[in-house]
Amino acid sequence: MTAAAFPRAVLFDLDGTLLDSAPDFVATLDVMLAERGRAPIDPAQLRPVVSKGSRAMVSAAFPELEAAARDALIPEFLQRYEALIGQHAVLFDGVAGMLDALDAAGTVWGIVTNKPEYLARLIVPQYGWQQRCAVLVGGDTLAERKPHPLPLLHAAQLIGIAAEDCVYVGDDERDIIAARAAGMPSVAALWGYRLHSDDPLAWQADVLVENAELLQLASLWPTRPATPAQP
Repeated sequence: MTAAAFPRAVLFDLDGTLLDSAPDFVATLDVMLAERGRAPIDPAQLRPVVSKGSRAMVSAAFPELEAAARDALIPEFLQRYEALIGQHAVLFDGVAGMLDALDAAGTVWGIVTNKPEYLARLIVPQYGWQQRCAVLVGGDTLAERKPHPLPLLHAAQLIGIAAEDCVYVGDDERDIIAARAAGMPSVAALWGYRLHSDDPLAWQADVLVENAELLQLASLWPTRPATPAQP
């Protein structure tokens, strides 16, 4: 028998996968709510929608506003978030050890996120990842974003490793959709953010993992190519 090996490359979603950024977003929205004479947001109300993006988070904080009025608040939300980025966020349990294990195995790893690239790049040095993170693709880096496969394919091309030899790890269904469409094996990060109505089993990820610490084991990583989505 051949001993299990880590993948040649791993690409990660950021918010909800590597980083528990919800506390930063709670702090951001609390400032906006306070300036409007509103009570702070319940963190338990916000956490399930963090991986859905800025629009979903602003909607959770200002549900009474019309869609156009909520969208008008997004630039302020991003500006205020940039001002305090990283002040309250932490890595999820097990992430530091998982990344150490990948480094020790010689696995190339990077980040593909729907977060605007300029914001993602502010986070990388906070964790000393400048030399460790081989590639970073943001939600505005290309003309398409997840669930489109282009960001994953672009990242694989930049690191010079075929998509089928990479693994994508994410906590949202669109992460798994993007990976499948790219022909990239996938891991559903069950420790991340999701709605109560979400069913990760229905996402059809190659592997579902409860805690990032488990991914220090080479045997838990998928190795078979994912099946590309049918057009």
